[in-house]
Amino acid sequence: MTYHSLANGLENAAARIEVERAIFEIRAGRPVIVAHGADRLVALGVEALEPRLAAALELAAGGAVGLCLTEPRLRRLGLAGRRDGGVVAFPRIDLDRAHMLAADPDARIDAPVAPLTPAQTGALELLRLAQVIPAAVVFTAKEAEALLRNLLVVTLDHIAAYDAARAASLRIVSRAPVPLEGAPDTEFVVFRGGEGLRDQVAVIVGRPDVTQPVTVRLHSACLTGDLFGSLKCDCGDQLRSTTRFMSENGGGVLLYLDQEGRGNGLANKIGAYGLQARGFDTYDADEALGFGHDQRRFEFAATMLKQLGVAAVRVMTNNPQKIAALEIAGLSVVSDQRIFGRRTDHNIRYLAAKRDRSGHLFEQDV
Repeated sequence: MTYHSLANGLENAAARIEVERAIFEIRAGRPVIVAHGADRLVALGVEALEPRLAAALELAAGGAVGLCLTEPRLRRLGLAGRRDGGVVAFPRIDLDRAHMLAADPDARIDAPVAPLTPAQTGALELLRLAQVIPAAVVFTAKEAEALLRNLLVVTLDHIAAYDAARAASLRIVSRAPVPLEGAPDTEFVVFRGGEGLRDQVAVIVGRPDVTQPVTVRLHSACLTGDLFGSLKCDCGDQLRSTTRFMSENGGGVLLYLDQEGRGNGLANKIGAYGLQARGFDTYDADEALGFGHDQRRFEFAATMLKQLGVAAVRVMTNNPQKIAALEIAGLSVVSDQRIFGRRTDHNIRYLAAKRDRSGHLFEQDV
């Protein structure tokens, strides 16, 4: 290893650590500084706001405060056509108004909306990575840094490069046989990296021949469906039927990916379930919370497969985005196969919404 490559590796690792610390601070409800050139912006997720913290931030801001909102949230508020979101100016931090504009499904925009600056866009991206509601309270850090000492500083360039850096750092950290019901000859291979801050798992069922196309499924974690048998989705059925199918048909690889709630995180998924109980469909519920139709990325899944020696795949999925992502990442997709779960009174509307609004490959009678 040359000195130059070693220095680059250390620099890249330091950049990832910087972003991961910022993600932790945001999830813990503490502000960070997003830096872009001379622009230094204090940013905090709106759901962390409570009276004492709001008073401290208002004192530090010394004036104008902004609330950065995503394009889906602005559309829900009645302002269509903002491709990248926008920022609402506040003369002071108004807790009720901030929470209303961030997450009230019945709210409407009540002030002019300005385009986001690059640093403000970075703040929203940091909230996405932290899997909190994507609404950021922001203000210029110039006067604040003396009052808000020891705030973590994260650069916009490092935030923007984080996903790719995590995917590039994927590595196997452990593996062992784990017999499953219906698939006793199974090995779990744990990867560190990819999306989120937790580990990713490849479940190798049977003894697939990697010199031939391998049956593969990309399965996003679903606590409610996979573990508790929720009737609101078909995830648990898909998970178990896939492993049985692989066991009985030459083996395969199931990637169990840390992407709860289409990448929104468990807390936001349950928040969306609350809105679904009020009549929203799965996508409108996510939009009301500020999320797009699907926050997930699947490119790192292809990296996992490549590290397992897989070059060609037969994909078990109903989601054309997964097929496209594997092809873009350089894998040969030789076929795709549908995988269905039970249809219940609780999930039929969910399945129909996935078909009609995101192009999932279900039959018309769903």
